Amino acid sequence: MLRIRFHGRGGLGAKVASRVLGTAAFLEGYYAQDFPLYGAERRGAPIASFTRISKEPILERGVITEPDVIIIMDETLLDDYMAHPLSGLKGGGVVFVNTTHTSTETKNKYKITEHVITFDITKVSLEMFGKPILSTLSGGVAAKITGINGEFLKKAVEKETSEITADKDLILKNVEAASYCFYAIQSVDINTSGVVHKRTELINIPYEPAVISSPAINSSANTPLRKTGNWRVFKPVWDYDICTQCMTCVVRCPDGCITVNESGFPYTDYDNCKGCMICAEECPVKAIEKVREVHAW
Repeated sequence: MLRIRFHGRGGLGAKVASRVLGTAAFLEGYYAQDFPLYGAERRGAPIASFTRISKEPILERGVITEPDVIIIMDETLLDDYMAHPLSGLKGGGVVFVNTTHTSTETKNKYKITEHVITFDITKVSLEMFGKPILSTLSGGVAAKITGINGEFLKKAVEKETSEITADKDLILKNVEAASYCFYAIQSVDINTSGVVHKRTELINIPYEPAVISSPAINSSANTPLRKTGNWRVFKPVWDYDICTQCMTCVVRCPDGCITVNESGFPYTDYDNCKGCMICAEECPVKAIEKVREVHAW
C-alpha cells in the first residue's frame, strides 16, 4: 500500500489534490481512499489531506501518521511549528516541495535524509491561470511519484474539476496544467513496507472530573507567533514617487497590517501581511505594485 500525505494551506487545494490522486488510482483499477483534515476553515491556515492506494482492500482508517510520500504545497510549512509536515517519514520515502530552490538546497536546509523532489508549481499556476491554483498541479505531481498512468490522471482531473466548475475552458486548463507537472518531474522508486493494514494502538483515556478536563485559556496570545505573512503569494510594494499619502490603503487593510512611517508614507508589516492585495485594488493612483513573493533563506 502507498500512503500519501498532502500539506497545504487553506485555499491552495490540498483536499482536491488528494481527490485527484485517489480518483486517478481508482480509475486505473486500484483500491483508493482520500480525505482531508482541517479545523476552522480559514484561508491560509495549514491543512492536511490523505490518500491511500492499494491493490488489496484498504482496511486502515484515520489519518496517515507514517506516509510513504509527502507533498508539501507551500515551502513555508517546513518552518511552521504547528504543521510538522515531515513527521512520521521513514527511510525509503519521498518528499515533494513546491519551491524555487533545488532539491539539494532543500535537503540541506531542512536536513531531510529521504529523496527530495522540488518544482515551482506556483510559477506554472500563475502562468497558466493567473493565480495560485495548486490543486490539480499537486495531484499531477503526486500521480507521477506514485506511478499512476498519465491518461488516468487526465480523466481524474476532468472528473474532479467538472464537479467544481462548469467552465469547460478552465477544466481543460486544469488537465493541461496537471499533465505539464506530471511530465516535468522524474519517476522515483518508493520503498514501502508492503503491509496492507497497520494495527492501531489503543489509547486508554482515564476519567477526569470537569474541574480538570474542562478547557481553559490560560496562556498568552500566540497570534504574533503565527507569522501569517508566510501565507502570502504576492506582496504589496509601494512606489512613493506616485503615492499621494491618501491613506486609503491603511483604512482598507482588513488585518491592520499597514501603518505610516515618519515621513507620512504607508508601509506594511510583512511578517503578518497575508497578501490579499486589497490595498493595491483600492489605491486610487495605483501606487502599489503586486509582486510575487520569493522566500529567501
